Amino acid sequence: MLRRRAAFATVRSDTSYSRRSHMSLDDPVILTCAISGAVANREQCPAIPYTPEEYAAEARRIVDEGGSMIHIHARRPDGTPSYEIEDFRAITEAILAEVGDVVINYSTGAVGVPVEKRIAYLRELRPDVAALNMGSMNFAKYSRRRRELVFSMVFANPFDEIVELLTAMNEFGIKPEHECFDLGHLGSLAPLIHMGVLKEPLHVSCVMGVLGGVPPTARNLAAMVDNVPARSHWGVIGVSREQWMLAATALTLGGSVRVGLEDNFYLPDGTMARSNGELIAQARHMVESVGRRPATVDEARERLGVGRAPVAVSGNTRPGDRRSEGVSGGGAGARPDHGR
Repeated sequence: MLRRRAAFATVRSDTSYSRRSHMSLDDPVILTCAISGAVANREQCPAIPYTPEEYAAEARRIVDEGGSMIHIHARRPDGTPSYEIEDFRAITEAILAEVGDVVINYSTGAVGVPVEKRIAYLRELRPDVAALNMGSMNFAKYSRRRRELVFSMVFANPFDEIVELLTAMNEFGIKPEHECFDLGHLGSLAPLIHMGVLKEPLHVSCVMGVLGGVPPTARNLAAMVDNVPARSHWGVIGVSREQWMLAATALTLGGSVRVGLEDNFYLPDGTMARSNGELIAQARHMVESVGRRPATVDEARERLGVGRAPVAVSGNTRPGDRRSEGVSGGGAGARPDHGR
């Protein structure tokens, strides 16, 4: 405990978050799709998948349009959120059976779900990547029409939980995705690197558009990128219709992009998307319009430092495990348990 406190108090300048990222416009863009989220339902958007078969059909559309990573919140077949191993397993098996290979990314964000339960499905299933919220924050939604907060809460992600999840990811060979909702969350990376629980290069996502986090502007994204540690892969997660402006900004700054029905239902013209594939197709068009190209699944694996290691299936086997040597446990929507 004393060693941990010392690490937070004294961080060497060479692990400072003030170093600039070295991503290039020549780098292929990792297109991630947040396939379902945990809270929105079909009354809000009919395309949200509930069953493993529906997740698989959406995954096919995503991969066919250029997506290389799928971010998963598990649901039961009735659409309610689940943190059970068997629901994550059924969804993941269905996706991999349909598409063959894609980078599998699990959410670990939740409100009222013990850390031990979240670690349990990571331990059993070993996804390639796991999203990790990097700090506590106010989390709210405001209605301008009603002039009131629709909901408001504190989304707690204390350092003790962050370290516990990182330690588990290191043990299980999972790459962390550091979801940063504000500049202060980026600042939390440096002491964790110094402590040795976080291994560089990092995979960082700047989450923008949640009330309580950084406001979703191009200049604010540029400021966040300036604080991403060097050599990191970074991307943007834009929540609601600001997603497309933020995606355009990220692409011109050299970053990657996440879209999907967890974060936003709408295409740039205001039309509700009929599938995740339509959102990925729009993102791919934007990538190509700025002279860049989507990463293949193999290129995404290489950039993130994760070899092909399909999630543990029935029988607890992991065929084709080629996870890169020396890789650390190496890893939004409008609601807290979209916290990735």
